[in-house]
Amino acid sequence: MRVAFIIYDRMTAMDFIGVYDAVIRLRTMKFMPELEWEICARTTEVIDGNGLRFIPTTVKGSLEGYDMVIVPGGYGSRELARDSEFISWLETASPRSIKASVCSGSVLLGAAGFLKGKSATTHRSAFDELRPFCESVVDRRIVDEGDVITARGVTSSIDLGLYLCEKLAGREARATIAKQMDYLGYALEN
Repeated sequence: MRVAFIIYDRMTAMDFIGVYDAVIRLRTMKFMPELEWEICARTTEVIDGNGLRFIPTTVKGSLEGYDMVIVPGGYGSRELARDSEFISWLETASPRSIKASVCSGSVLLGAAGFLKGKSATTHRSAFDELRPFCESVVDRRIVDEGDVITARGVTSSIDLGLYLCEKLAGREARATIAKQMDYLGYALEN
C-alpha cells in the first residue's frame, strides 16, 4: 500500500502531523510492513501557517500510483481551491484510491471533484466553503463515503489517522496504535 501525504504552504501542521503519525505506525509497529509513503508537494519547501518548514520527499509527481491520498486543511486551502494547477495535480489521484482529508482539506478534495454526490465534513468555520462541492455537509467528526473520508477540525487529524488504521489493518491495530500514542480521546465509534 502506498500513501501520499499532501502538504502545501499555509496548511495547519497538526492537520498533517496527527494523521501522519498514526498511519505510519502501521509500518513501524509491523501491522503493515509493506506500507510505503511519500510527503508530496508542488514546491521544494512548504511553510505552514505559523512559519514551520517542511521538506517534501517528492515534488510535482503524479498522484496516480498511490492507494491513499491524505490532504490537510489550513488557511492556504482557501486559495488553493481556486488554483487550477494545484487542483489539476490533485485530480491525478487514481479513481481507485482512497482520498482523505482533515479540516478544510475537504474543500480541496471538493474542488478536485471527489465529493460530487457525497456527504462530507470540515471545520465548522468552513461549512459554507464546502457546500458547493458536495451533496451535504455533515456535522460529524469523521464522514466515510467509501473512497472519500473527511474529518472535521484540527484535532480530528489524530482521530482520522486512527480511523484509517482500523480501516486498513483492523480494530486491534487501531487500539494498539492508540495505546502506543497514549491517545485516549478516540472513541471506537465516530
